Amino acid sequence: MPGGGFSKLPNGSVVVALTLPSPAGDGRKVRVLVHAANRARALTRLRNLGLRAVYLRGNTEPPTPDEITAVLHHPDGLLWRTAPHPGAELWHPIRALLRP
Repeated sequence: MPGGGFSKLPNGSVVVALTLPSPAGDGRKVRVLVHAANRARALTRLRNLGLRAVYLRGNTEPPTPDEITAVLHHPDGLLWRTAPHPGAELWHPIRALLRP
């Protein structure tokens, strides 16, 4: 089961963070961040991108303050990087993960 969590922001929106298996099928895990109006919309955004079996059960791995800052400053509001992340890896836009 993927680990994940959410953080509600003062303006009412949420940042959802999920640790998922890589769609490339290479055995890696990726940490995905989504900014949306609510948790359901955040998961719908991921499902619409082809990540169909994405669920958020509990709040075991909420986003860190650094992750929240990263996703709020990105125009798409969808980011990813490998998990556990090496210190030098930056966040990538979601389209870089879903390329064929």
